[in-house]
Amino acid sequence: MTRTAPLPVEGGFPDLDGAGAWLNSAPLTPQALRGRVVVVQFCTFSCINWLRTVPYVRAWAGKYRDAGLVVRGVHTPEFPFEHDLDKIRSALDGMGIDYPVAVDNAFAVWRAFDNAYWPALYFLDARGRRRHHHFGEEDYERSERVIQQLLAEAGSTDVNQDLVGLAPVGVALAADWPTLESPETYVGYDRAGGFASPGGLVADRPRDYTEPNRLALNTWALDGNWTVGPQITTLNAPGGRIAHRFHARDVNLVLGTQTAGEPVRFRVRVDGAPPGGAHGLDVDEQGEGTVTAERLYQLVRHDGRIVDRTFEITFLDPGAQAYVFTFG
Repeated sequence: MTRTAPLPVEGGFPDLDGAGAWLNSAPLTPQALRGRVVVVQFCTFSCINWLRTVPYVRAWAGKYRDAGLVVRGVHTPEFPFEHDLDKIRSALDGMGIDYPVAVDNAFAVWRAFDNAYWPALYFLDARGRRRHHHFGEEDYERSERVIQQLLAEAGSTDVNQDLVGLAPVGVALAADWPTLESPETYVGYDRAGGFASPGGLVADRPRDYTEPNRLALNTWALDGNWTVGPQITTLNAPGGRIAHRFHARDVNLVLGTQTAGEPVRFRVRVDGAPPGGAHGLDVDEQGEGTVTAERLYQLVRHDGRIVDRTFEITFLDPGAQAYVFTFG
């Protein structure tokens, strides 16, 4: 067995009664889980930071289930569409998540854990004590060693000490941290930063915006008629555009449509040209794509040298809704 440092006791197992619904199981309580090692992960389904952890947490749930591990998700929403139970279920099913997930729309479980992060992992021993935590991505080896250590403490003697061997692809591929110089960028006015259209943002009413001649690194702009809300920026007329000057391998954007069942077509350009081989999963080489549901869309993935570039997305139909840029 790989030796690890003793784990401190960080607290108890908070109550789970605040969950409004459960997926993949009946409601679970700390009492029902006593005697099992438990990993709790807070998530929200459009979050790139959580999406990149999914292959690891899913693999741990399968590998260590028979040894006494229970992985339990807590889906606490960031955006309005992430309150919808059918959308949550569809998103998690699409990722092959079959372990129990508490739906925490009221943030009751979030508050019980005094949590502040997506994603966040909490590791509980068989006596119901919190022994370790990790906020954000990465640190996968340490997290898996903690699981192994807690299972050993609980009396499991035949736990495979090899680490899960994974090579994530697509959205789940880890960010290229050494070259990543662009931060998460919200386009609703509650958390917007780096906005560069002349005249600034106008809250909660339609306005014609224009894109400046040049964008500085990590600034963005609107062009066309948009309504900027606290979390959602909505296009009111065809042909509206969002531009962002970035430095990263990947560009992702959480998008939706104002009217369910009415797709919105879009076109992506990088430095004024179609992305070609640098297109993301949700566009073709010509930069064409369609918003069909509220989720994260991967729009650009560069394989070559990472430099400052200008990203533009033009929506050919009205009703596009944008939430947040993320990069990788």
